[in-house]
Amino acid sequence: MDSSIKIKELMYLHCENFVDSRFKTIQNSIKQIQESLSSETKSSAGDKHETGRAMLQLEREKLGHQLAEIQRIKENFYKIDITKTSKVVGLGSLVFTSNTNYFIGVSAGKLIVNNSTFYAISANTPIAQLLLTKGIGDIVQFRDTQFTIQAIH
Repeated sequence: MDSSIKIKELMYLHCENFVDSRFKTIQNSIKQIQESLSSETKSSAGDKHETGRAMLQLEREKLGHQLAEIQRIKENFYKIDITKTSKVVGLGSLVFTSNTNYFIGVSAGKLIVNNSTFYAISANTPIAQLLLTKGIGDIVQFRDTQFTIQAIH
């Protein structure tokens, strides 16, 4: 198997695990808040009790927004077809540059494969916005760094 295809599969799995883990963490946090809200009994310190409930409800609302966001990310992520190749950078591309290597999927940090570092980034990140629709040999300027796209898989 081509090593680039293997790296692309590993990056995809890395991103998938990251998204699934984040999704489960948020779900568990919401569940814990729900349990706290329903098990909490009215204490003699009424104002303190109400403040605590309000804070839990605010946290639950914040987690609800995070859950909606991670669900949107999951939906977009599962549209990636890693078997597809293209002459230009797009969603699901493994991009080798003269500076850094990227997998365009979700922002899931770095992964080291065969002593090479790869960064999983979202298509919405500034660097991905510069890379999208570029081809092999194109020069990209990001902040104070200039680099060339060497390969796209």
